[in-house]
Amino acid sequence: MELNTIKPGCGARHAKRRVGRGIGSGLGKTAGRGHKGQHSRSGGYKKVGFEGGQMPLQRRLPKRGFASLTAKDVAEVRLADLVRVPTAEIDLLTLKQAGVVRGDAKAVKIILKGAVTRAFALKGLLVSKGARAAIEAAGGSVAE
Repeated sequence: MELNTIKPGCGARHAKRRVGRGIGSGLGKTAGRGHKGQHSRSGGYKKVGFEGGQMPLQRRLPKRGFASLTAKDVAEVRLADLVRVPTAEIDLLTLKQAGVVRGDAKAVKIILKGAVTRAFALKGLLVSKGARAAIEAAGGSVAE
């Protein structure tokens, strides 16, 4: 027995269905397409979602909401998370290196959640009003 002589077992494979090849095949004349109508014609098809001219479901339902493509680019950081950063001067790069922010974040906003224990100097970060007040009260500074 050679690899090029191997054949499937008897009855393992069925003959291909030959449509429209005479009355004896059982699929002659209309070739399994029925009589008349769009599906019986060659090239006859319906678009996905087509409902026979009735207003399709996706057009009957109201449009709602908005998904911002840039929302995931801005990461939020709590004041309590700034304690994990070892340096006093904090910018986007130092937050990424400390593991506080995802690596793909393009901007960071500091929000008021938690307490400030030491003075920070923030550079190039977005800061909420409450967080700015808390940082400056602790002796820190915020530079845009």
